[in-house]
Amino acid sequence: MAGSAVGLGNAWKFPTMVGNNGGSAFIVLYLLLTFGIAFVAFLAELSIGRLGGTDPVHSFEKLAPKNKNRWSLAGFFMIGAILIASFYMLVIGWILKYVFLSFSSLPNTTEEAGAMFGSLISNEFFNSFLCFTSVFCMVFFVVSKGIKSGIERLNVWMMPSLFILLIVMLAYSVSYTDGFIQAAKFLFIPDLCKITPDVVLSALGLAFFSLSMGVCVIPTYAASLSDGTNLVKSTLSIIFINILVGIMMGLVVFTFVFAYGADTTQAGPGLIFVSLATLFAKMGFVGNVLAVAFFISLLFAGVTSAVSMIEPFTFYLINKFKISRKLALTYIGVFVYILGILCIVSFYEPTSFTILNKSFFDILDYFTSNILMPIGAIVFSYFVGFILKKESLYILFGNFMNKLIFECWYFSLRYIVPIAILAIALYQILK
Repeated sequence: MAGSAVGLGNAWKFPTMVGNNGGSAFIVLYLLLTFGIAFVAFLAELSIGRLGGTDPVHSFEKLAPKNKNRWSLAGFFMIGAILIASFYMLVIGWILKYVFLSFSSLPNTTEEAGAMFGSLISNEFFNSFLCFTSVFCMVFFVVSKGIKSGIERLNVWMMPSLFILLIVMLAYSVSYTDGFIQAAKFLFIPDLCKITPDVVLSALGLAFFSLSMGVCVIPTYAASLSDGTNLVKSTLSIIFINILVGIMMGLVVFTFVFAYGADTTQAGPGLIFVSLATLFAKMGFVGNVLAVAFFISLLFAGVTSAVSMIEPFTFYLINKFKISRKLALTYIGVFVYILGILCIVSFYEPTSFTILNKSFFDILDYFTSNILMPIGAIVFSYFVGFILKKESLYILFGNFMNKLIFECWYFSLRYIVPIAILAIALYQILK
């Protein structure tokens, strides 16, 4: 679950949103909203998988006291994870390309770096295709081994490796004393004047969606948990790891940004593939080493999240149709691969496959992030708060929280979380 939560949202969305929303003021809000609201919703999704003990569709069907067939449809929000995986693996493919580029000469100016990245996504169809296909094969191979033998084993070495790489880069960034001090001030000394309604909603959105909620990933993994697992402690650990990676990445990124006077408000791809690539080039050989470490850490974060997006629908197909894991992955793989190729084509200039002046990539991103995920999170929270028996939830969580904390959690789940998620959705759609 930690591998699922720690993804590209931490690696570039967190630094980007911090840079665009007042630095430390955004982080303070993000921490408060993560522990105050996202934590509540995460436990709710966890309870669906833990009590259901199977794939999301059959868990909803099993747990609903009535209208079982209707509630089973809620499990199909896992389709959102499949859609995300299709364009998410394309982005990981770009990162893979930059891992190899980091071994050679990096662009020395932002103009050159921008042209290089623009060429990769709009002109170099074969390179995009090859990198996407490589990531696709890697992800599906891991998922073919199952949760315990594949996904968990991958995370057992990739997650510590990610932390080691971040620690090494963080230790080196301390040598840039002025840049590191400015980065630390930017991240840790709050400027409360910069808090606006937009900043609050942005922080709330990141708190929810960086934890992979609303697309059935959490219920699917929860079905595999052992009976003795401390659900509250595990959830807090996952959230802590998620936050820690984001802050470590933020310190690394902004140290170099401040040290070389780059723009802190660049969007994700611009910050990572343009600004940072240029900054690494200015460091000479050390920059190449750091660039390799940095992009490999991004690759690890992306792959551990991507495998989690494929598992829910795989688990469902195996249970529903009694087919092998490899056959289920073949069906899913064909669908995901076609969508991924369409995303590549939508950027490729000779074709520029767009709908309503939006690339196919942007449409998938908008539809999943702003519509499917919020609706899914609201449905899951409503189901646990109003449909599941309160007694069953207390039996599940009673060993890990006292009665008062449980009542506060239950109230927040029913009346605060749905409003918060709805506010995020409307903000994203109307902004």
